[in-house]
Amino acid sequence: MFTGIIRETGVINAIDRLGDWTVSVKTRLPLDSLMPGSSICCSGICLTVIETGADFFRVQLSSETVSRTTASRWNTGTRVNLEPALRAGDEIGGHLVAGHVDGTARVIDRKKDGDSMRYCFETPPEYACFLAPKGSVAIDGISLTINEADGPRFWVNVIPHTRLVTTIGECIPGDLVNFEVDMIARYVARIMGK
Repeated sequence: MFTGIIRETGVINAIDRLGDWTVSVKTRLPLDSLMPGSSICCSGICLTVIETGADFFRVQLSSETVSRTTASRWNTGTRVNLEPALRAGDEIGGHLVAGHVDGTARVIDRKKDGDSMRYCFETPPEYACFLAPKGSVAIDGISLTINEADGPRFWVNVIPHTRLVTTIGECIPGDLVNFEVDMIARYVARIMGK
């Protein structure tokens, strides 16, 4: 379980694409709390650490993960948002994020809005029922508040700090991002039969 509050970005420094992908991520995160078997959220994807070194960790990605996320576009040099798993007693500053990516959303537009940047994203149509103004969504693992929703399109404002410490500032129209709908919205929809 995660909160969508990114702790650091890392850079992919090696990918082995034979069978399940093995990805090495160079990071400045303190690695003393990461050990084989630990969960870490990489740009919204919950992955299992299989090895750590002085300044890197390795994870494996199944073909299911690669096919449903932006990991299929990862290369050496790709920057990823990182959040270690939530520990008992940690602050939940964003919202509860499982790291179970629903799919990819497309960046439709971005424009200045005061000091913030206003982004428009579009999900596949079947996810429109989970999008609500003032609801939460995780974009590349970042907990964001939906300002406006219209069918499968939704808008969020991203403050300068978030743009600086995450990868969202690099997103331009046409890019794909990982998205995860709010967990509570998912269960409410299930209960309501949607």
